Amino acid sequence: MESLLLPAQLFPFLAASILLTLAPGPDNLLVLSLGIARGRRHGMAFGLGCAAGCINHTVLAALGVGALIVASETAFTTLRVAGGLYLLWLGLQAIRHAAPARPGKPASGGGESCARLFRRGLLANAINPKVVLFFLAFLPQFVDAGRGNAGWQIAQLGLLFTLQAALLFALIGLFAGALGERLARRPGLSLWLERAAGGIFVLLGARLLAGR
Repeated sequence: MESLLLPAQLFPFLAASILLTLAPGPDNLLVLSLGIARGRRHGMAFGLGCAAGCINHTVLAALGVGALIVASETAFTTLRVAGGLYLLWLGLQAIRHAAPARPGKPASGGGESCARLFRRGLLANAINPKVVLFFLAFLPQFVDAGRGNAGWQIAQLGLLFTLQAALLFALIGLFAGALGERLARRPGLSLWLERAAGGIFVLLGARLLAGR
């Protein structure tokens, strides 16, 4: 197909995507804190959910809907408030249900399943208006307008970004979980790790609400 990505587009985009995904930011910070507090499986599940949320932003960017959201102050503010409140709720829930871990195991986090954490990560990313802005600014830079079908090129770029983010977030969750299992040998510390993870969610939610 004429508008399939060329190596000249693919490799620079992949390199930039990896660097941006690994750079300190809300998503990998959330995955890291959750993995340390609750263990490998929970951190990886939340991270994969965050990566899957990128599919939503890819579709919005490819169809031009994301640009309409950004252009509408009402729509963008509504999305920002919803995203901020959701992160606040996640953080307060984590703090509320924090409990000491059994020796050698991370905190339970209220017994949440990996599937539920995946859904929470997906929703937290999908309704984040700052990610909408990022995709609108980042993906088109690698589109070759001369080859036509810009929407299809953006869709391919977004899918590639999602795949590399899923791999890197899973690795971050795996690393954080291994670290958390070591730290959780002290039950009192694991309780505070769980509360700290909730606090990070609260701070990021408040930051999003206070943003313009």
